[in-house]
Amino acid sequence: MQTVPASRRPAHAATGIAVFLLIAILGLFYVKWFPYYNRAFVAASSHSIGTSILMGTADSAPPPSLDSAIGYALAYGKAIWQAMVLGLLLGSAVQALLPRRWIVRALGGTGMGSVVAGGLMSLPGMMCTCCAAPVVAGLRKCQAAPGSAVAFWLGNSVLNPATLVFMGFVLGWQWSGLRLALGIVMVFGLGWLLNRMNASSQRTVDADAVQALQSQAIDSQDANPFKRWATIFARMALRLVPEYIVLVLLLGAARAWLFPHIGADIDNHVWWIAALAVAGALFVIPTAGEVPIVQAMLSLGMAAGPAAALLMTLPPISLPSLAMLARSFRPVELGIVFAGVVATGLAAGGIAIALAF
Repeated sequence: MQTVPASRRPAHAATGIAVFLLIAILGLFYVKWFPYYNRAFVAASSHSIGTSILMGTADSAPPPSLDSAIGYALAYGKAIWQAMVLGLLLGSAVQALLPRRWIVRALGGTGMGSVVAGGLMSLPGMMCTCCAAPVVAGLRKCQAAPGSAVAFWLGNSVLNPATLVFMGFVLGWQWSGLRLALGIVMVFGLGWLLNRMNASSQRTVDADAVQALQSQAIDSQDANPFKRWATIFARMALRLVPEYIVLVLLLGAARAWLFPHIGADIDNHVWWIAALAVAGALFVIPTAGEVPIVQAMLSLGMAAGPAAALLMTLPPISLPSLAMLARSFRPVELGIVFAGVVATGLAAGGIAIALAF
């Protein structure tokens, strides 16, 4: 086997890190930071950031049909395709261009520290759940602990600073406060719980992560990192994108089943809160899409309890993102994440009722 000369390995590593940072900074600036900066002024002046992608200006979603599926997929795809490409680039670059020991040290521990690190690292990303999923998959391939990876995954959408600003101008700052408070509990609480499940007594670093890191060290040194990056990118795209498209089409067609007629009859009964919390956790939306959806539903007379549940469950997970990460987490871990998100939605509904939102 031919190996890369030792003198060239540091140069490859430094170049890879520089390329990763360049793509992350320029990509996020173009796709997220600059557009959201401008949209914040729109939200402040008009108290709106657009119409509901779920049902437009109507009081219900269109009936299930092929046209409904394609229409939603096209609208959704137009909103997120750039972020999805960036997510695939970063998710593959994490595996090929960054030193794995860095990821293990920062995110491989089974204590609370790695969970906090994962949550804080998510804040600049501001991605929707599906666009963050390739990066999460990449982190898990590099032996990030389940809890820290989940904190990064959920934090991208739930703790998104731009969405919190939009929410404040459009819905009211009490809604932003509710989202932030419960979002912190969701992101760091679920991350801590998953890490506790994977921790053993008196162990702060996952031994499996260290063993995998050692076994892969020689291969990662020998391979050209940019060739590996292209290979991993192609493999991730071919595996994740087709199933993603199919599920988005299915959910687009099923909107009328997940979200029935919206009006004053959707009251604060616990049944409505629970039903919409589950529907929100399954449905897929672009970043900040929950803001105009909830605004439209409130304007049609829906009560605050179900609206608060949707505000917490629509962004963090979806059926497509759960499917994209099915190989990155154990089924029980994804089940706990789903249950935790729905429980947070129920709590949000109860708090919104108690505080008379």
